[in-house]
Amino acid sequence: MYAIIETGGKQYRVQNGDQIRVEKLNVEDDAAVIFDKVLVAGEGSDIRVGAPYLDGLTVEGKAVETGKGDKVIIFKYKAKKDYRKKQGHRQPYTLVEITAIGSEKAEKKAVTAEENVKSVEEKPLSKMLKAELVEYAKASGIEIDEKSTKAVIIETIEAAKK
Repeated sequence: MYAIIETGGKQYRVQNGDQIRVEKLNVEDDAAVIFDKVLVAGEGSDIRVGAPYLDGLTVEGKAVETGKGDKVIIFKYKAKKDYRKKQGHRQPYTLVEITAIGSEKAEKKAVTAEENVKSVEEKPLSKMLKAELVEYAKASGIEIDEKSTKAVIIETIEAAKK
């Protein structure tokens, strides 16, 4: 089983036992690390994709070490102007070993299309996202053009309700 997590503004594909270098985390060495921003999780045809994150799914790891990466030299130079500037940088990182993928915080039952329509009906149409409106229209059996604007989709749904 693998997962794609987000941390430090970057995304990482991880499996159980992997060691990844992430942007420095404020944890001590050998401390537990929990990544709750899981974008994708699964294996083969059993893949779950979040929108944007999977609710209740976490990836657990252990901070192995904190350190600095290799030195990068930044050298600025302007010809004929006697301008030279040399600067170095070492990016701090935390090495994390992945220990568990898919630790469910709470069991979440599968929602059928009818239950989804009922939960969406409680929300006013103007407050819904375009994707929610398209899903609501499909579940209700209303034909709409998915490429049309949100306002046009709302008008079509309201006209079909009457």
